[in-house]
Amino acid sequence: MAQALHAGSALIALTSIDNVIAYANGQGEVPLAGPADFFAFMGVDDGLLSVMASPSISSIGNLAGRTLAVDALTTGYVFVLKEILAQNGLFDGDVAYAAIGTGAERLAALNAGACSATLLNAPLCLAAERAGNRRLILARDVLGRYQGIVGAARRGWAEANRASVQAFIRAFHRSLQWLSEPRNQTEACAILAARLPALAGVVDVAHRMLVLEGGLEKSLTIDRDGTARVIKLREIYGTRRTDLGGPERYIDDSFLRSALA
Repeated sequence: MAQALHAGSALIALTSIDNVIAYANGQGEVPLAGPADFFAFMGVDDGLLSVMASPSISSIGNLAGRTLAVDALTTGYVFVLKEILAQNGLFDGDVAYAAIGTGAERLAALNAGACSATLLNAPLCLAAERAGNRRLILARDVLGRYQGIVGAARRGWAEANRASVQAFIRAFHRSLQWLSEPRNQTEACAILAARLPALAGVVDVAHRMLVLEGGLEKSLTIDRDGTARVIKLREIYGTRRTDLGGPERYIDDSFLRSALA
């Protein structure tokens, strides 16, 4: 994703804001062919993260000596998992981390027994439960405010293509409005089931969690306090523990304000 965004083969990414922060500071998981001018222009969710574990694991403490799957070792949500473990008395030497990749790949690894636990966002956490796995904890119950997925782009491209960014924001905003209309629930659930077959049987729960209970941020605003939390975790657990500055360094919501004015 980062390489495609940096090279221009992808113009907009929906990604964790930690990726934006990491690559903007040269701390990304993969090398890029030059500095990254990534920034976030809209918010999507708070990560919607849960620690999901195999059926035999009944608590965070039971993860000692186990292998945990993460999206990447230095970006994404690995620092969320490390903070949850630390608050339960477990640290890097107590567990092993395996970089597996996407949520779907981590779910498959959990179901196959290739890891004992992983972080999954909604609605994949529901698919994990349906497969018999156990939800140990909701990340928001430990972290409080946290900014998860954002719309991201390169600053140079976005400034030169403001109309395109604003059109994307308006379309995304209209899609959330469409999802929120009760008359569209059946069609929305059918689309979700077709795109994510692993959710068969839990699409109604997924719709409630994401749409009716506010899992998706309908205003598309970026949570400044939640972003500050992301920055703090990177400063604590990142490989280079430097002052990364404040949220405003990584956010430009002028595109959002103009698009929805």
